[in-house]
Amino acid sequence: MKLGEKQVLTVVKKVDFGVYLGSDEQRVLLPKKQVPAGIEAGDPVEVFLYRDSDDRMIATTNEPKVTLGRLAVLDVVDTNRMGAFLDWGLEKDLFLPFKQQTTKVEQGDKCLVSLYVDKSDRLCATMKVYPMLRTDSPYKKDDKVRGIVYDISDNFGVFVAVDNQFSARIPKKDSNGRLRVGDVIEARVTAVKEDGKLDLSIRDKIPEQMDKDAEMILRGIKRCGGKLPFTDKADPELIKKEFGMSKAAFKRAVGRLLKQRKIEIGENEIRLI
Repeated sequence: MKLGEKQVLTVVKKVDFGVYLGSDEQRVLLPKKQVPAGIEAGDPVEVFLYRDSDDRMIATTNEPKVTLGRLAVLDVVDTNRMGAFLDWGLEKDLFLPFKQQTTKVEQGDKCLVSLYVDKSDRLCATMKVYPMLRTDSPYKKDDKVRGIVYDISDNFGVFVAVDNQFSARIPKKDSNGRLRVGDVIEARVTAVKEDGKLDLSIRDKIPEQMDKDAEMILRGIKRCGGKLPFTDKADPELIKKEFGMSKAAFKRAVGRLLKQRKIEIGENEIRLI
């Protein structure tokens, strides 16, 4: 019997509260409310095995949202001082320990997880899914993709699971500092590495992105009453904080607005014309 996996087991005994599956040496209960109608001893049943609230192995015919060796995005339904609990489609919620979280999650969050069996032989969830992500994606440079953020590193950038299964990263220089774990993003493939992993950018190619950045800067100036209290010589971190773009991208967009005669640059400010 394999904990955490779907499998076909044989009915060995019928009782008032359900049926026992397995063999004379090892058996597991399928509760009465889950027993298919008309089932008899010797019949096969496809079930999933997990542990109930009393840590007893139990069978279910319900469909779990994740099984061992698979990945799934699950909703956080509750938290306590030990960790979080996820909805995985079964009566007992799935436990996500604090030590297995790449960032602290709260009720209502979504997170990409896989299953593992802990030291007490119980099924738990982990957000540390990097080793399970595939590197054989069908995508190539400049393809548009969709994925979920599963980890963020101050040194390496934002880690993304494209299609919830392929390994990808937004390098630190291309991340805008506003993404958080659980965010679902659309991005552009900027490179396919030799090992098959993807580099992504949430920004378009420079010509298209310049127009978007220029519009964003105009809106920012208007929010400030027509005067932005810094210029394109400002500290890169200030620019990134205010607009989520690099200093180089900011300078390009400001240059476009100057050429279009929509702004003028003072000593310490950018003004609308």
